[in-house]
Amino acid sequence: MQLWKLILAYDGTDFHGWQVQPSLATVQGTLAAAIRHITGENVLPQGSGRTDAGVHALAQVASFSLEAPIPPSNLLRALNRALPSAIRVISADHAPADFHARHRAIRKTYEYRIFPRVPKARSLQDLICSPMLAPYVWDCPWHIDIDLAQAAADQIVGEHDFTSFAAVDPDLTTRLANEPESAVRTIYRSRWHLESGLCVYRVTGSGFLHHMVRNLVGTFVDAASERISPNAVTQILEARNRAAAGQTAPASGLFLVSVEYSEQYSEQVLP
Repeated sequence: MQLWKLILAYDGTDFHGWQVQPSLATVQGTLAAAIRHITGENVLPQGSGRTDAGVHALAQVASFSLEAPIPPSNLLRALNRALPSAIRVISADHAPADFHARHRAIRKTYEYRIFPRVPKARSLQDLICSPMLAPYVWDCPWHIDIDLAQAAADQIVGEHDFTSFAAVDPDLTTRLANEPESAVRTIYRSRWHLESGLCVYRVTGSGFLHHMVRNLVGTFVDAASERISPNAVTQILEARNRAAAGQTAPASGLFLVSVEYSEQYSEQVLP
């Protein structure tokens, strides 16, 4: 058996998330079907995290084992022929025997993109989100003050209990086995910036709870549109109560950007 590490990019618009579900199109299920078509082997690729329905990925990592002795370049080409165009395999390499896409991850980075309302718009076009862009942003109805958004985002850097920003009703029967019970996570970077007319939030952390990034963004938008003070984020963290935080931002604007591993799991392993 040879352990494999894939890096995938996908448009999550038409998928019901990463995790395989009966009778529903998922990224994990589609990838497993492509591997079976190529090799005849039934495997269930393990992802670095379970992106929700409608969430996208620029560099999702997956691991699985195969008996077939396929050269990495051949598997890469075969998978991209077998997969729908909404999923692309960026790289395919052998991995150390103890590698696991989720358990060995040490940091993840997510990005959230917002199409904001333009104050004192010069034309109607300034208020309209293109249908070519809409599946990949939050078409937000409020003006975003980027400085206020950043002041709110600064409050979460460091180690905190993020219970207030976790989904209150994750389906525990379908979440990952051995999911840590603690809601404590470390955030290394939490930054807003403007890019090509969009408000973009990028966050790097040791890990993220179910809906955590989307709930953070919803709360930061409350601060950016002056419905709460940016300093209220500290009190929301301390409350450890989902009801204290803001809305859950739509899935369409969220991208898994990168997953980091220690050096021993980052290098290609030769067969």
